[in-house]
Amino acid sequence: MLSNEAAIILASRASKQADVRIEDPAFPQQDSFVKDMNRFVCAQTTVRAGKSTGLSLKYFRAGHKYNNVMMPYIALTKDSAKNIMWPILQEVSERQKIPCDFNKSDYTCTIKKTGSSIKLFGADTENFIVRIKAIKTPFAAVDEGQDFRAHLEALIDILTARTSEYDDGQVALTGTPGPVPKGYFYEASKGMHGFNTHHWSLFNNPYFPNARKFVEELQVRKQWPANHPTLLREFYGQWVQDLEALVFQYSAQRNHYEQLPELTDYVIGVDFGTDDADAISVLGWHKHSRKCYLVEEFVKSGLSVTEIVAEVEQRYRRFNPLKIVADTGANGKKIALEITKRTGVPVHAAEKQRKIEHITWLNDALRTNLFYARSNSRFAQDCSVVEWDYDKSTSDKLVIKDEPHSDICDAVLYAYTEALHWLSEPAPVKLNIREQWSQYSKNMADEAIENTIKRQQAEEAGEDYEATMMANDENEVLRHYLNKRKR
Repeated sequence: MLSNEAAIILASRASKQADVRIEDPAFPQQDSFVKDMNRFVCAQTTVRAGKSTGLSLKYFRAGHKYNNVMMPYIALTKDSAKNIMWPILQEVSERQKIPCDFNKSDYTCTIKKTGSSIKLFGADTENFIVRIKAIKTPFAAVDEGQDFRAHLEALIDILTARTSEYDDGQVALTGTPGPVPKGYFYEASKGMHGFNTHHWSLFNNPYFPNARKFVEELQVRKQWPANHPTLLREFYGQWVQDLEALVFQYSAQRNHYEQLPELTDYVIGVDFGTDDADAISVLGWHKHSRKCYLVEEFVKSGLSVTEIVAEVEQRYRRFNPLKIVADTGANGKKIALEITKRTGVPVHAAEKQRKIEHITWLNDALRTNLFYARSNSRFAQDCSVVEWDYDKSTSDKLVIKDEPHSDICDAVLYAYTEALHWLSEPAPVKLNIREQWSQYSKNMADEAIENTIKRQQAEEAGEDYEATMMANDENEVLRHYLNKRKR
């Protein structure tokens, strides 16, 4: 038990720490977000709006209120976390006169006054979930929420549990509208899942001089009309469908399948991860159908060479593929040789120089209902976030954005270039000889009977004609027909 005197001292320290004024009245929209203490808070902004700076201010406010706490900042990858937040923390520390220690070995910013730290994480970091499950913290944030896949909701749930021990614990989610208006971040930006929302743009940012002139000049340079979806998303903060921005044209309405049909042939594509995850795709089709299916996918980080070889080998044993194709650059060549050694099947090198051309082939199959994948697959999820980088692209060369990166999309692409479903022909009609001979015999018998009837009718008609023509009067004609009836 603390003595009354000790409790008073600690309360006094906490009060002084809480009174530290970390704010920016010159930027009211950002300041409103920084001071919002709702348990769940979401900022949906444009690019260059200062949302990550707003997050840094929230970290420093919480870090001055509590001693010796670790507060996680989470981006999609460790590299993006470093590129986005590390320079901002240094800038805000200097501007707000907050003495900090910056440890670049693990990217941790520690506030000298309280010992509390801000640690940068990438959601792709090995054992990331295990590491954040082991902490308790008054504040945690996920930045660039539009780049996260379906696992974003599970991540927010974990952070909710990690902040729940504090009465004022808070989880923040920030980002810019993505190309597809759906998903957890989209819903959070609309006030769902308990989030209190904030919206502002670069036009509200007092530290971005001549923002409107910048956007107008960009619009002219890009030749964007006023309703261009990328312009509306990134610079006006509107959620609009922007399929042109997406690299892969998957549509759940068009390309989803519930149950696999019978398949006869398979290919396996492998993307060996150096810094990223390893990914394996299995594509299959039937020899009498031109439809190709993503049968199975595997994505995992931190595998050893032995582990990734074992994953490829067991799929080789199960599917007996026509071919295995992989990215054999860097360390991939050594892994490919090991796979060949174990399976006896040569691993063919993916032709990465023609990647854009191969993307065009895959997109054509997606648009023409010749390629299918389940809508809850990692491939389908990644197709909704991987974008073209039009800032780096030129008239003769398209460039894909570095983040978010998709390992499984690459693995699918490698396999698809080797799929031979387009050579499939419809199955020949099977002949039932017994049934056909029976039908033929019946047809011949029917035809013979019909010919006999016709011949008899012709003969009778001839007799009638001859008899009536030779008759001397009407009585002889009548006698002919009476005699015919008696027969």
